[in-house]
Amino acid sequence: MADRRRLAKQLILIGGWGLAATFAQAQPVIQPQDSGNAALELRVNQLASELRCLVCQNQTIADSHAELAVQLKNEVRTQLAQGRSDDEVRDFMVTRYGDFVLYRPPVSAATALLWAGPAVLLLIGLGLLVQHIRARQRLDAASASGLDSVWPDEPNAKEQA
Repeated sequence: MADRRRLAKQLILIGGWGLAATFAQAQPVIQPQDSGNAALELRVNQLASELRCLVCQNQTIADSHAELAVQLKNEVRTQLAQGRSDDEVRDFMVTRYGDFVLYRPPVSAATALLWAGPAVLLLIGLGLLVQHIRARQRLDAASASGLDSVWPDEPNAKEQA
């Protein structure tokens, strides 16, 4: 009975420490700013839909709720509010984070493999498939002619008797 009480106290103590550790590590959620200017917000959302979230990597910063995505969207809003053009903001992000920050990276020597890779892999696969089919046909033809020499179609007279 005393062992059960001691075990219960230990479990409560461990749970309390775990709960305290969870709250100690909790970080405040960063909310996106709102300028109150509908035209600016439209431009921010359009530009944010062209920029990749560097944390999620499969979402735009317009769709992501990651802390870095919210910060990047706020940076876009700040720069647009300062009068910079969309191209200037895009160039700033590319300079800072590289072409990867663009959701649709431009075709260049560095990204050529990204754009051509799927087509090249498809062509390689089709070539291997054709090669395999041809080899299989040659093997079937060779084995069929080899069987003819072992088992002729017309039996000999000696074998019939």
